Amino acid sequence: MSKFIVLLGPSCIGKSQLMKALKTFYPELGNSFKQLVLYNDRPTRPGEKEGVDYFFRPRDEIETLGKSPGYVMAEVRGDLQVLELAQIQGILDDGDVPFFEGNPYIPEKLRDAGALDQLPTLSVFLSPVSREEIIYLKTQQQIDLEVFVTEIQRRKLLYRAAKMKTDLGSKELANIEQRCASAIREMRNAWKLDYVIPMHDGECNDNWDVMGYPVGAARRALEAFAALLRDEQSPGAEKWEENLVS
Repeated sequence: MSKFIVLLGPSCIGKSQLMKALKTFYPELGNSFKQLVLYNDRPTRPGEKEGVDYFFRPRDEIETLGKSPGYVMAEVRGDLQVLELAQIQGILDDGDVPFFEGNPYIPEKLRDAGALDQLPTLSVFLSPVSREEIIYLKTQQQIDLEVFVTEIQRRKLLYRAAKMKTDLGSKELANIEQRCASAIREMRNAWKLDYVIPMHDGECNDNWDVMGYPVGAARRALEAFAALLRDEQSPGAEKWEENLVS
């Protein structure tokens, strides 16, 4: 698999859980992935590891890196993140598959920098609602999609905070609002990616691990993603038109 794999989606949508399930149930696909590790200025969350999830650094240090040749930098839902471009080639040189999991802002910077021009890429967006649901909500129910999606993600983010026993002060609540409000903006650009997979079960949903197995929407997303990685058609993967989310 000589592709750069890009998995994007709103905060708390379940990207990490999808990759964990892929490595468990499809190790022939997931074990060759080598994740790009970004620099991030936010505090470490419970369970995160330095150099595995991110390189956690002060903002001024990240700003300096981002202005250096060979790095791309982006504001991401209140965080400042930087990626070293040399990581991609280093992973390829080792015979592994470069893999980016996270926000759409860094991949946009990579495209703008021409870093992906000569590298085949499979890009997938995880959405909290499906194409059919978007059309139903907009046309039949006259629902404000931005309000609807923001509330979906707010519930997921608050549930994650509760499970992590996060002390929600004004700063933490403001960050949650920033993250859930960003979801609809990210969905508006999902049409630019190769595929969209609906992901109704968020990051902390119990469906990711019911006696060791994913069930429900979590399992459907896993099967859809695995099929795409095998270059197979998948009924669980959608292609969105440009004006679907407005």
